[in-house]
Amino acid sequence: MGATVIDPWRRPGADTLGSMDELLVDCRACPRLVAWREQVAREKRAAFRDEVYWGRPVPGFGPVDAALLIVGLAPAAHGANRTGRMFTGDRSGDFLYAAMYEADLASQPTATRIGDGLELFGTRITSPVHCAPPANKPTVVERNTCRGWLEQELALLAPTLRSVLVLGGFGWQALLPVLGSSGWAIPSPRPKFAHGAHTVLAPTGDDRAPLNLFGCYHVSQQNTFTGRLTPQMTTEVLRAAAQAAGLPR
Repeated sequence: MGATVIDPWRRPGADTLGSMDELLVDCRACPRLVAWREQVAREKRAAFRDEVYWGRPVPGFGPVDAALLIVGLAPAAHGANRTGRMFTGDRSGDFLYAAMYEADLASQPTATRIGDGLELFGTRITSPVHCAPPANKPTVVERNTCRGWLEQELALLAPTLRSVLVLGGFGWQALLPVLGSSGWAIPSPRPKFAHGAHTVLAPTGDDRAPLNLFGCYHVSQQNTFTGRLTPQMTTEVLRAAAQAAGLPR
């Protein structure tokens, strides 16, 4: 039996990113994901056996007035699910934050834990699914159940948001319909995911600005270890997305 889609973003008090995140970290809407993230947090990886895992939904990371939003897939079991911060504590995060540092979007090239001094400049990182999934593969039901959080995040970022960079095809497919219901027109045929893809989405209302949509291969080890995605490729796309967002301000 599938999880029930809930509307947590409609609860009183979820009118800022901070208050939304407070609700998000207590979400238990997807039984399979709840069971998996908590199992991983109990059993741990040997290298982290002395650490206390986060083991909860992972909120977005970055300033509340971000002009650029980076959208991934889901937290890694022994990365963000351990540390409680997006792309923190694993090799994918090491790769991403090093590229962001080169693109002048991060204060340092490493991300090890909350409180390590990392600061993002004009950029926020989020994902369509906020809990670590088994085999890094959330189901369609789980993606759709989590959709409301992304819709709310986009609505709260809308006054300053000018550019979105999507890491991977899953995030691209998950994000397009959300953008379409959040104030931007999706052209027909829909833009196809590709590394370096770039399209500008027109707003559907007066309270939205045009949105630059970019694609980048996901920073997974499958891509980075094989050379399909290099640091230079990642930095170049980040710089293009940042420039379209008007960064640095």
